[in-house]
Amino acid sequence: MNASHSPAEQHPDSAVRQENIRRILEAAERLFRHYGYGKTTVADIARDLGMSPANIYRFFDSKNEILQELCRSMLGAGHERALQIAAMPVSAEERLRRFVEMEHRMTVETMMDAEKVHEMVIVAIEQNWDAIERHIDRMNDVVETIISDGIADGEFVAQDARVAARCFGASTLLLSHPQLVAQCLYKENRASPQELTDFAIRALKR
Repeated sequence: MNASHSPAEQHPDSAVRQENIRRILEAAERLFRHYGYGKTTVADIARDLGMSPANIYRFFDSKNEILQELCRSMLGAGHERALQIAAMPVSAEERLRRFVEMEHRMTVETMMDAEKVHEMVIVAIEQNWDAIERHIDRMNDVVETIISDGIADGEFVAQDARVAARCFGASTLLLSHPQLVAQCLYKENRASPQELTDFAIRALKR
């Protein structure tokens, strides 16, 4: 039997490849933020890095694929924060409040802070990429865990935690969906973040 080899041993150029991918993603994000996704081309990214467009296509099939990877990274950071909140030694209700607050703050500060960043997010949503769907599933899983803890501790009434998590997410979507946040952030005739969160949590107690 042949001895097994680590991925690095099997692919000695993998570290170089990952470094090139990192550089491409950093340059692309910088240009997308400055000029906007629509106005930035693969040729622009290649020029910024001092390489040919053909070199970019060795690592990514298209500009859309580059944006998809950036989107995964952004969403991954949100998921990591959610996991940290779920592990906090506080009540389930408090964890849900912090979860909603985190999602809303991340949407406002990260996605809505600059028009160009907002454009990146909207393009990703409109393309309906798998990364968005997987993120929703993962965040629902986090909320389900918190609700299950709340049910076990008697904070919430007995119910299907998975269904409750999906309903909780839907009822607070106004605070985390970039397009909805953009439309409703400064409207006085919309429920406030605290009012929406209070409403969603009360539903878990009945």
